[in-house]
Amino acid sequence: MDSLIIFGAKYLVAVPFLVLVLYFILAKTEVKYRLVWMSVFGMAFAYALARIAGDLYNNPRPFVAGHFKPLIEHAADNGFPSDHTLFAATVAAIVFYFNKRMGLVLWVVALLISASRVAAGVHHAIDTVASMAIAIVAVLASHFLVRIIRKEHAAAEPKE
Repeated sequence: MDSLIIFGAKYLVAVPFLVLVLYFILAKTEVKYRLVWMSVFGMAFAYALARIAGDLYNNPRPFVAGHFKPLIEHAADNGFPSDHTLFAATVAAIVFYFNKRMGLVLWVVALLISASRVAAGVHHAIDTVASMAIAIVAVLASHFLVRIIRKEHAAAEPKE
C-alpha cells in the first residue's frame, strides 16, 4: 500500500500534464488558442494565489507537527497549499472547461494526488482542499480574461 501512496504522491502529477499536452495536440485550432491562453493565465493566477495564501496562512507539515517520518522526503516548510494538488486541479479545471468527461477524469486524478499527499504525511487535508479551491478560482478568472481579450480582438478586426 505504501508503494501506491508514494506513486500517487510523487509521480501521478505527471498524468494531468500529459493529458493536457495530448488534448492540445488533438484539439482543433480554435480550441488550441483558447486552451493555451487559459492554461497560461490559469497557471499564473493559480501560482500567484497560492503564494499569497501561503504567505497569509502557515500550516506546518504533518510530519513536522506530529514528529514522524513521512513516506516521501520533503522539506519541513509551510505545507499550505499543496503545489502538486494545485497543479493537478488547475489542469483538471482547464480541461473540464473544454471537455467535461476528460475534466472529470482529471479531477479524480487530482483527488487521488491529494489523498496520496495526505496519506504520505506531507500535507494536511486543508492544504489540498485549498489548492483545489484556488485552482477553480484561478481558472474561472482566466476564462473571463480570455473572453474579454477575444471580444476586444474581434471588435478590433476590420469589418468588410
